[in-house]
Amino acid sequence: MAKIAINIATGSLQQNEIIVGIDLGTTNSLVAIIHPESKQPTALKEHGQSSLVPSIIHFGDTNEIIVGEAAKSFLISNPENTIFSSKRLMGKTYNDVKNGIKNIGYKIIDEEDKLVKVKVKDKFYSATELSSFILKELKTTAEHTLKTAVNKAVVTVPAYFNDAQRQATRDAGRLAGLDILRIINEPTAASLAYGFGLDKKQEKTIAVYDLGGGTFDISILKIENGVFEVLSTNGNTFLGGDDIDNAIINYWIEKVNEINKISNQQLRIAAENAKKALSKEDDFATEISTVKITLSQNELQKLLAPIIEQTIACCKNALKDAALTINDIDEIIMVGGSTKSPIIKKAITQFFGKAINDTVNPDEVVALGAAIQADILSGNTRDILLLDITPLSLGLQMAGGLMDVLLPRNTKIPAKATRQYTTQKDGQSGMIISVYQGERDLVKDNRKLDEFILKGIPNMPAGFAKVEIGFLINADGVLNVSAKELRSGVAQEITVKPQQNLLDADVEKMLQQSIENAKNDIAIRALVEAQTEAEQLLQTTEKFIQKNIALLTQQEILDTTKAMQALQFSLSLADKNLTQSKIEELNQLSKPYAERIMDNAIAFSLKGKEV
Repeated sequence: MAKIAINIATGSLQQNEIIVGIDLGTTNSLVAIIHPESKQPTALKEHGQSSLVPSIIHFGDTNEIIVGEAAKSFLISNPENTIFSSKRLMGKTYNDVKNGIKNIGYKIIDEEDKLVKVKVKDKFYSATELSSFILKELKTTAEHTLKTAVNKAVVTVPAYFNDAQRQATRDAGRLAGLDILRIINEPTAASLAYGFGLDKKQEKTIAVYDLGGGTFDISILKIENGVFEVLSTNGNTFLGGDDIDNAIINYWIEKVNEINKISNQQLRIAAENAKKALSKEDDFATEISTVKITLSQNELQKLLAPIIEQTIACCKNALKDAALTINDIDEIIMVGGSTKSPIIKKAITQFFGKAINDTVNPDEVVALGAAIQADILSGNTRDILLLDITPLSLGLQMAGGLMDVLLPRNTKIPAKATRQYTTQKDGQSGMIISVYQGERDLVKDNRKLDEFILKGIPNMPAGFAKVEIGFLINADGVLNVSAKELRSGVAQEITVKPQQNLLDADVEKMLQQSIENAKNDIAIRALVEAQTEAEQLLQTTEKFIQKNIALLTQQEILDTTKAMQALQFSLSLADKNLTQSKIEELNQLSKPYAERIMDNAIAFSLKGKEV
């Protein structure tokens, strides 16, 4: 068994193993390392090609998975089986994304309060699984280029990513066979790539303007004594280069005759080419299916104006939240391929009143910064002080025996995290709070630290109670776990003392087991989540039918009973995709009469009232 030597105090590895830096992007992704000879951060390119790997996944006729440039052509020829911009879906429900998913050719399951799933042929994929395919491609690219195994990485995420999105990114890495040693914010990575923070005497306030393919964010960072502090962040998760493309497409649709000869995906690729060409030229022209389309620099400027104005509004909000003015900003860093546009550069220079800094390739800057962070973790760079970290993830036992991580491994301490939970049964008066440590998806494979029962929860229907559980770990590694039912105020807490008997060997073993079992663990988690969702749906549907049986037709009752039996039978087969398919069927069947009964109830309650 391979050894992984880790210094618990610093989180640094004690062996010369390559750790790569990865920018998992909405439109493009890439991987970088510190070059062994030049000691400079370098984006990897396979066979002299571009360092950028399009974040596109195609599912072939024989279920082969194609990722990157080779998948790009299928956006036109087979859009329903070709997934792009999956990063936008990370940790999101359908309600979160339904207003921002326009002009896509693939199917997103519209279960409003459930985490987004994409349906391809007869299978369901979470955003985590989709991102894992991209990470696996980057891992393969790195291994081919470096001629050595790559098992460890630092991965970047937007500063506004929440715990669920960060954990989803970490899970994607594990499924791809990568041990993600650190999740770092993209603006922090970009600042590292520019060399900020390497000099401990340096004090700077930096604005990181990041306009990528699918998202925009502006982050204000304070760098002092080699420590990065995000003062504020603002942005729009559905504003980016894709929206510039859409603006160009809509302009052509209004202006160009016979535009209907050109497919949506052909128009999208042409718009992307026009955008790139106009970053260097004054005019763009091409011909598709005998239809000539053009775009000038002046026309593009008018199309960009409302998009730029939205980004500037976010900049103003970020400055306000940080209690700073434009004059307090020392540097403006440009990140993301869309910032190559001279129009955007000029507008942001005018807004901040000082020259922007785009001397590092904006496409590569985040990955290069991740590579620097990876080098720090490997122990090669000691100019930046690493704060103490949690050596293993800390979390709670969930339904089905799953581990729900509140504080991921490598979280710098002191740290705090809270999350809300609810009851599963009507009238449930207590909740068992079981605290675990480890990297596996099932708690039985992790280390139990402590347990207590929150008693006195008032009698309420299932799902009505709101129990907020908080983890607070201080600089000495002492973990305080609190639980409070928010409606009644019932509360309890315990203190989990530092684990004196947790040896380096224990940590090594747990990490190694998590890597070896990553693929199986992810599959088990997906199955258990589907089974738990199915059981809850069966209980809810049964209660609904009993309560409203007089309002349902015999055929509706018969069809629903059959669908429930099919779902119940799928649970015995332990097939995730089958269970999710039967969940979808039951939901689609019950939706019409549930809406009808709800409408009747509302109409009855408003009867005789003026509105």
